[in-house]
Amino acid sequence: MTGHEDFPCDAAVSLAGPAGRLEALTACPPVCVHRTGREEDRAGAATAVICHPHSLHGGTLHNKVVHTLARAFGALGARTLRFNFRGVGKSEGAYDLGVGETEDLLAVLEWVRARRPRDELWLAGFSFGAYVALRAAARFPVARLVLVAPPVPLYDFAALAPRAPALIVQGAADEVVPAPAVREWAQGLQPAPQLVSLPGAGHFFHRRLNELYDIVLAHLAPHRPHA
Repeated sequence: MTGHEDFPCDAAVSLAGPAGRLEALTACPPVCVHRTGREEDRAGAATAVICHPHSLHGGTLHNKVVHTLARAFGALGARTLRFNFRGVGKSEGAYDLGVGETEDLLAVLEWVRARRPRDELWLAGFSFGAYVALRAAARFPVARLVLVAPPVPLYDFAALAPRAPALIVQGAADEVVPAPAVREWAQGLQPAPQLVSLPGAGHFFHRRLNELYDIVLAHLAPHRPHA
């Protein structure tokens, strides 16, 4: 399948997941109009999937960090998809400690790959979503990873390592995920990911979302694929 018709733009969609239907929202960059005056496929050659924070602590696809990441990817010309893990919003099923949520994400990635087979796949996650993203990336090839406040001391990260070029953004004043633990984990990885520490920023990046947006934009802009 080719063309943006197969990836519904700016739409609420319901995907088949392993525990039932999964609620998702898509967004696409502006339509390109070439010199012929003819509208072509949407700009960009990447699709980004973004994972929300913990399902039992208010995490949803509408989380402001998740929304900020989607805006940054969109500004780079990428299509985006945010979705609710099982048991959240209109997604069916129940919370499953990150195990079932990894299966949810893999189903979403397969859905995107079927519709955008030529696109680079970018994968991002915030907090618990970063943990799930790393788990899924060990089983599904992605081109780039963006991990915001990965909850290193809260889950078993010992066997988890990015298999794609990765950006880690960590608030230096994170009250949930200790910044030193994230730094120690990141420094032990080979190849080393890019780690950006945001001074004074807490876990939810209150009043710092514009800086998070700028960091993601600056990191990914040189690697933006061409349509």
